[in-house]
Amino acid sequence: MSAIDDLATELSRLPGIGRKTALRLTYHLLRQPTDQTRRLAQALVTLGEKVRPCARCFNLTEEELCAICRDPRRDAGILCVVEQASDISAVERAGEYRGVYHVLGGRLSPLDGVGPDDLTIDALAQRVGHAGTAETEVREVIIATNPSLEGEATALYVQGQLAPSGVSVSRIARGLPVGGDLEYADGVTIAQALSARRSM
Repeated sequence: MSAIDDLATELSRLPGIGRKTALRLTYHLLRQPTDQTRRLAQALVTLGEKVRPCARCFNLTEEELCAICRDPRRDAGILCVVEQASDISAVERAGEYRGVYHVLGGRLSPLDGVGPDDLTIDALAQRVGHAGTAETEVREVIIATNPSLEGEATALYVQGQLAPSGVSVSRIARGLPVGGDLEYADGVTIAQALSARRSM
């Protein structure tokens, strides 16, 4: 196998990159100056060596604790549970949430061989269970897993694991997007929007 095929194979393993796109990227990199491809290679090596999960919330960071966990202005009493570290960016973009996070590292998916032991659910239960003995007491856990079948199953499992702690557990609302037309929404989305309605 040639060096071109090797790189194309590795690139095609990335999400959303098929074989044709991988080959296009490979040939693009071959047209770049050598120092630019070296910088890319070094950035990938550095990424693998320096970035690791936060010791508290499992967000990705180069420090022991991530910037959010270290920020004294964040409300450590409110914990938002997400599937992946990339989900934190989506919540942060809204600019409304000032609590802290916990990254599960995926979602329950028995068909893919992902069970509770493969996620950080035990660490979450310990984090919440230490309320009153930890530096800050967790008052509420917001479960923000994706609204897929696996995401819902994960949310229910997490809720069950946190029930003995007595902490308030809530789920992000689902429903119609802003700017969306009711006419084009599917029945499940409309049902969720109705069940998550609030008074005006």
